[in-house]
Amino acid sequence: MKRWPPALIAFFLLLIPLVAPAHEEGPLKIVAVGDTGIGERAYHAGFLAVQETMRRQGADVLLHLGDFVYQPKLFPDSCPMQYLQEIRMTLVRPYPVRVFVAGDNDLRPKKWKPKASGCWSGIGPMASPYDTLPAAQPQPRELEGAVRLGHALIAVVNAFPWADPTPWLKPLIDSAKEKGDWVIVATHNPPITTIWYQERRRERLDLLKELGVDLILSGNEHSYERFSPPGGADPSDEPRREYEKGEGPVLIVSGGGGATFKPPAEIQGDTDHLPPADVAALSEVRELVNHFVQLEIDDHAIQVKTHRVCPGPDAAGDPRWKPRAAWWTKITLPCEGQPKGTKVFDEFVIRKNKD
Repeated sequence: MKRWPPALIAFFLLLIPLVAPAHEEGPLKIVAVGDTGIGERAYHAGFLAVQETMRRQGADVLLHLGDFVYQPKLFPDSCPMQYLQEIRMTLVRPYPVRVFVAGDNDLRPKKWKPKASGCWSGIGPMASPYDTLPAAQPQPRELEGAVRLGHALIAVVNAFPWADPTPWLKPLIDSAKEKGDWVIVATHNPPITTIWYQERRRERLDLLKELGVDLILSGNEHSYERFSPPGGADPSDEPRREYEKGEGPVLIVSGGGGATFKPPAEIQGDTDHLPPADVAALSEVRELVNHFVQLEIDDHAIQVKTHRVCPGPDAAGDPRWKPRAAWWTKITLPCEGQPKGTKVFDEFVIRKNKD
């Protein structure tokens, strides 16, 4: 695989416009995706189908939830230019504004993540800049920041390592709430998930609820999941379709951009990562499927639609992580045997109280 010198990479990055035009008229249109299938360890056909369908939505903003590239090498010492070029063509050029979250696979490799791509030094400069905060105000850490677009404040919180974002984030949220704007937080590791549960509720979910966040978007789990706010589960078997601003954050886990699918802990037989009953009760929709999330935001509501994307039965490659594992015999993937195409499989709205 050909390696490109850093000077040449820097030259290509200079060709990308870094200052995005402000959103001015109509609803703000965002597409969000996580865990994209770039690199030899991913399901590239899934990524190609997802990015092609996302591009057709005509979005103002791409929100990438982290893990852009899956390199095959152990402890790679560089990021091949072909990965960065594919990101530039598919995830940068089509979108006036790009908000990028750093995932664990984007950072430098470590002992616990020996196949991390180390591509963030090339990916980060392709994102649109965050808003500049007053010097007297607490500043975000590295890999964090916020941007105001239309009627929304979008804040990125770094998960590696996680630290309380309250000092820098609360003033921004308070200002947004005074204007009646929506507050969206993006972070790579989900505060809760039933796919592979780790206890993070108090330090992440409860904290963001107390700050007044309306919607949390995360990736990492190679699947889709939507949670109602704590205490807001529907006692019926039907997923909730409407929420009110102020209920607490709705949480979306969106890691279906082309990374190979990993089954939930209960199917893998891992009892250490099963969710508590109260967390499982909040889970409204869950699917192992290539997908992206579409948001339309105006002064009155956040409309959310999640699109299933099937690459088609002739697509090359296997979407399954460890495809020979016996537990795959228990799972039928939604796109198995389906023609190439897309459809909305989850849809909900968060509204402001009319009173």
